[in-house]
Amino acid sequence: EVQLVESGGGLVQPGGSLRLSCAASGFTFSSYAMSWVRQAPGKGREWVSVINSGGGSTSYADSVKGRFTISRDNAKNRLYLQMNSLKPEDTAVYYCTKYPSASYSYCSGYGCADSWGQGTQVTVSS
Repeated sequence: EVQLVESGGGLVQPGGSLRLSCAASGFTFSSYAMSWVRQAPGKGREWVSVINSGGGSTSYADSVKGRFTISRDNAKNRLYLQMNSLKPEDTAVYYCTKYPSASYSYCSGYGCADSWGQGTQVTVSS
């Protein structure tokens, strides 16, 4: 059974930083692309970033490009999202998601994932 457990969310002031982590189990983590998706209060889901299985290729939404960095540690079965220069509009529940293949080039957007975590809340406010 695929399990994705996010952690690291919380309350942070504008301009601050947070590092989200996702612990993966139940599948061969190093064989699949992984992504982060968020959902702000009262809004639809928004794809944030994706990384291929080996970690050598990444992509970001324009809204977070230059501020967020996605990474992974295949030895530890962990996915990360380093978030810097946070803005109030980054407030959302952040989900770790798994793609059904090693590459993400065939599909874009949050609908590509076949498994989701339960999410972690990030609140950016003064």
